[in-house]
Amino acid sequence: MLIAFNKPMNVLSQFTSEGGWPGLADYIDIPKVYAAGRLDRDSEGLLLLTDNGKLQARIASPKAKLPKTYLVQVEGAPDEAALSALKQGVMLKDGRTRPAKVRAVPAPDLWPRTPPVRVRKTVPDSWIELTITEGKNRQVRRMCATVGCPCLRLVRWRIGSWSLEGLAPGEWRQMPENNRKN
Repeated sequence: MLIAFNKPMNVLSQFTSEGGWPGLADYIDIPKVYAAGRLDRDSEGLLLLTDNGKLQARIASPKAKLPKTYLVQVEGAPDEAALSALKQGVMLKDGRTRPAKVRAVPAPDLWPRTPPVRVRKTVPDSWIELTITEGKNRQVRRMCATVGCPCLRLVRWRIGSWSLEGLAPGEWRQMPENNRKN
């Protein structure tokens, strides 16, 4: 079984609640499924859960290099140098990231975030689509900050060819495990 879940902001990627933050059990009442990877509490979007250990390992393993695509609202507007640096890979404290696919995109038609992103009148914001093939801790946020465009909102949209398409925050649906593109 494979489940696609649209994890809302401020929900933990574990079944137990902790520190006043809700866990996955508040949304998914299916026994013996486990998250294949994680999303930080302050990130939103696609979280895959499965009862298949081999599939879980394939999705979560950095060795599989499964592409993960994020829609990222950043402070400022990344110039060509910033986008080029992300494409080549940037140096973080724990090493250089693999090259990423990145492009500036118009503001996507997403659900309202709770709480809303704090907007500063004197600083513009913009959106990028960023695809990585690894998963270092808070990697997308750190990559964006490294090129001078701090992350304001982070939504994972796709893992391989599994997508968040059509799922509202807090909703889930069963997905086919065998996806030819994965």
